[in-house]
Amino acid sequence: MTTPAPSAPSSSSQPPPEAPTTESIFNQETKKSQLTSVKACKMSQNALETLRGEEGPGNSVYLSERGNSIRLHEGILQEGYIQYGMDRHHDTDNPDGIINMGTSENKLCYDLLHKRLTKPDMLHINPSLLQYSDWRGHAFLREAVAKFLTHYCCSPNPLKADNVGIAFIIEIVCTVNAILIPTPFYGVITEDLHLYSDVKLFHVPLDCEADGKDNRPFRLTVGKLEEGLQRAKEEGLTIRGVILMNPHNPLAEIYSLKEMITFLEFAKRNALHAIVDEVYMLTVFDESVTFQSVLSADSLPDPQRTHVMWGMSKDFAMAGIRIGTLYTENRDLVEALAKLGSFHGVPGTTQHQVAQLLQDKEWINEEFLPENRRRLKAACSYMTGELLSMGIPFLDRPATLYVWADLRKYLQESSFEEELSLWKCFLRHKVLLSCGQAFCCSVPGWFRIVFADQQHHLQLDSFLDFPAHFNLGHQLC
Repeated sequence: MTTPAPSAPSSSSQPPPEAPTTESIFNQETKKSQLTSVKACKMSQNALETLRGEEGPGNSVYLSERGNSIRLHEGILQEGYIQYGMDRHHDTDNPDGIINMGTSENKLCYDLLHKRLTKPDMLHINPSLLQYSDWRGHAFLREAVAKFLTHYCCSPNPLKADNVGIAFIIEIVCTVNAILIPTPFYGVITEDLHLYSDVKLFHVPLDCEADGKDNRPFRLTVGKLEEGLQRAKEEGLTIRGVILMNPHNPLAEIYSLKEMITFLEFAKRNALHAIVDEVYMLTVFDESVTFQSVLSADSLPDPQRTHVMWGMSKDFAMAGIRIGTLYTENRDLVEALAKLGSFHGVPGTTQHQVAQLLQDKEWINEEFLPENRRRLKAACSYMTGELLSMGIPFLDRPATLYVWADLRKYLQESSFEEELSLWKCFLRHKVLLSCGQAFCCSVPGWFRIVFADQQHHLQLDSFLDFPAHFNLGHQLC
């Protein structure tokens, strides 16, 4: 990251007689960042009105207040994907369509997946796959997931199939009052929780400027979690959990096992459920960097309140499969979630295919993972090279499918309205990115840029040339 040098203080300046303490200044700034983060999220949720104006749909007399809230709810990520869906780029059928660098999908390995998924062992049908099953998932799939996670999470002890749930995504786990979440964070969590359970997310803003300790912008610490919990209590909220993502979305930050354990110890001290999202755990493409799952720990601080999520969408480039998994030692929670499983069931034939895939270690270790990582590394190198050539700062992290880039220099003023204007300008130029307010970032001007696409698509992308013209007063918009 490149940051401007601080200006030198004037030799004639003197502190005021009643100068505020460092602690009071810090608390004021933290609260301001939290309010700014909430504002950013609200702007994201109201983006549809901004884009469609007064022509958008109104309330329906046939729906309840909650039904209308769900029907009309749209955010920037959803609206951007809708626009992309109506004008999707295709090399031959629609070469001038929108190129999607906003949705976190891996489009680099369809050939590898097609070859494996069309083998004879995938085409299995028997009566049990066509009938209702255990809503936790078929036993054969839960066994395959437990063995897969035991191996790839380096668990010191075999994980138990009875502790695995299939298709239990974050909105089902979070049926509690309020939850701490560091910002920025994966933006769709807001929509997931709002539409399902109306759970409140209490933001813990992370500072975009690198700290002096290890030069890590947006650094998460136990101290920041403690401060966030205290502010929530002062506002009368009862916090029941904390959401942790590793590797992180959208920062692509990889937290060490030591760091994660300190976060889990914080959760234990405060009797909080820790929901740990490790959906990118195998999407680390630098051989010198090692990801360590919390399931690799010899013991967890509070295993009954620690719940680990993983899925096929990122690590196996299969977002359309729609299978997520939950691992928890809390059998009561698994039983409770099973009651809701009928709303989130996965087809039996799909469960069979996924189980076959997860059990094929030879294909995973010798074909898919090495080639997937090689392609991701090349794509990331290409994109970050272009950003460097344009003088655009970004977080350089060897994981996930995207980079978190600082486009603040292209804003005419530091505001979320200006950030939204830049986002719309990119979209009108057939480039879909994800802006920071969609992730509740407390500072305007940050964008998530997905690089996991074919290089000729990245070369076609007008993003690579557009910013050079953007300082001309938005004249292109």
